[in-house]
Amino acid sequence: MSATLLIKPGRGANGAVHRVTPESAGWRYVGFEVLDLPAGGTLERDTAGCEHCAVLLSGRARVAVNDEDLGMIGKRGSPFEGKPYSVYVPAGVRLRIVADSACELALGSAPAEGRMPARVIRPEDVGDEVRGIGTNTRYVRNVLPASAAAERLLVVEVLTPGGHWSSYPPHKHDSDANGETQLEEIYYHRLARPGGFAFQRVYTEDRALDETMSVEDRDLVLVPRGYHPVSAAHGFDLYYLNVMAGPVRRWQFTNAPGYEFLTRRS
Repeated sequence: MSATLLIKPGRGANGAVHRVTPESAGWRYVGFEVLDLPAGGTLERDTAGCEHCAVLLSGRARVAVNDEDLGMIGKRGSPFEGKPYSVYVPAGVRLRIVADSACELALGSAPAEGRMPARVIRPEDVGDEVRGIGTNTRYVRNVLPASAAAERLLVVEVLTPGGHWSSYPPHKHDSDANGETQLEEIYYHRLARPGGFAFQRVYTEDRALDETMSVEDRDLVLVPRGYHPVSAAHGFDLYYLNVMAGPVRRWQFTNAPGYEFLTRRS
C-alpha cells in the first residue's frame, strides 16, 4: 500500500495536478488523474486496457473518441455550479479532448475489456439525491452509478455544506463477506472558498490502519480499505469526486458498529 493516503496537488507535465495509477497506489483497480488544460490545450490518450470516465469539473471542451466527434461539453465555472458533463470512454480507443476554455478535468479509470460504447453523460442524465438529516445532510450527484452501463467504474460527486459530516455514519466496502462489495476508492476534494479545510479519517476495526488527515483544496485521499468519514469545517462548503472500482460493480457497504442509532433516526 502507498506510504500515505493523502496526496497534495502538484504541477506536472501537460497540466497534470494528480496522477495515481494502481501501481503507485498499491492496489489493483482504480487510476485517477486531474489536469488543468488551458484554452486550446489538448489531452490525447490511448485507453488501452482501461475504461475511463472523464468528468469536466469546470470549463468547456470538445471531445472525440477515435474518429467520432462527441461534441462540445461543459458549462459550469466550478464543481459547485450544478451537475457535470462527463464522458464514458471504453477500453481500446483513442480519446481526444480539446479545451475551448480553461478546464479542470478529472479522469477515473479501471481495467476493462471495451464492451460498452463511448457516450456523453449530460447533466440531465445525472441523478441527484439528498442523504442524511441535520448536520449529516449532503447532496449527491450520481455520474456513473451501478445502474448505468460500465464494466467496473462507479463515479459520484458529493457536496457537503460547511459544518456538516459526509460519508457518515462511517462505512466500509473492503470485503466480499456479509453482503459487502470490495471497492477501492479515491476522494478528490475541492473547497468553495480559499483558506479552509476538512477532515477525513480512514481506519479499520483493528486500527491497523488509522489515519486522520487535514484536507485542503485539491487534495486527494486514497481509501484502500476501512471506514472513511469526512467532516467539512464551518463556513467552507466541500465538494468531492469519488471514483470506485473493484471485482464486483456494486456499492454495498457495512456501517461501523455503534452507529446504528443514527441510521434508525434517518
